[in-house]
Amino acid sequence: MLRLLASLALALAALSSAYAQSYPTHSITLVVPFPPGGSTDTTARIMAERMRPLLGQPIVVENTGGAGGSIGVGRLARAPADGYTIDIGQWDTHVGSIIYKLNYDLEKDFEPIGLISVNPQLLVAKKDLAANTLPELLALMKKDPGKVTFVNQNAAAQVSGLLLKQLTNAEFTFIPYRGAGPAMTDLVAGHVDLLVVQGAVSLPQVRAGAIKAIANLSPHRSDSMPDIPTSAEGGVPGFLMSGWFGFWAPKGTPKEAIDKLNGAMRQVLADPAVKAKFTELGLDVAAPEQQTPAGLAAFQKAEIEKWWPIIKSGVKAD
Repeated sequence: MLRLLASLALALAALSSAYAQSYPTHSITLVVPFPPGGSTDTTARIMAERMRPLLGQPIVVENTGGAGGSIGVGRLARAPADGYTIDIGQWDTHVGSIIYKLNYDLEKDFEPIGLISVNPQLLVAKKDLAANTLPELLALMKKDPGKVTFVNQNAAAQVSGLLLKQLTNAEFTFIPYRGAGPAMTDLVAGHVDLLVVQGAVSLPQVRAGAIKAIANLSPHRSDSMPDIPTSAEGGVPGFLMSGWFGFWAPKGTPKEAIDKLNGAMRQVLADPAVKAKFTELGLDVAAPEQQTPAGLAAFQKAEIEKWWPIIKSGVKAD
């Protein structure tokens, strides 16, 4: 029996070594849980193109949108755990999607590969709102409770608004929207007052003067938008909501595949040209220690512990 077990162990080790040397042998599917054209899709395509020569196989981007990204993540959960299907996830898909009835477990059904970027979320306002800073905005809300309108286009925006109310007792009115695109159109037109959205989406309009930035909801000023003050600088240090992108694989994906994917991802993120492109898009490359599987796992765990109690206290899928 001992000889049999020893032989089995040697055989498994040999198979593992052979897998590590040969993987990948064909194309890899990268699931993007949103339609083409958004910041998630753009980031996925940059990473896929740059990782391809490092892995020696094409990475095919598959857009599977719907239900706040939960349909695409469900596609990943059902995929074979062989290293040939991964997804690019974010706060909405791997934290905030518990507002939906999910047929998978966000904490148990996926293998983290690595954190790609931390994406500053901005609180932006229509250009003629009678407030240019966070203190001025809070004073305006206090003067006219409920008059200021706050767009609620996704779970991240809704919990940001709830957090602002908890921290400051601010009074404003949520206005539901189906997505950031229509919300931004109405913000530019002056039909709504406030919007929380990724800098990658709002920066072009801010730089064009069509809207104005009130605060960066990150702990520190961003390299991609250093002129925009943080919420802490505006007197509300706990008002934080950063977006982010990371890669995941189905639970049980071989470690050898995870390691190869992570190695290629980290090589791409170390490229100065990629860093420059990310800065142009309003994204900050994740810190090296967060780019590991363990780094992403710890990052997601901290996000879940922070946000799930707030989400469960009053956020609903519209």
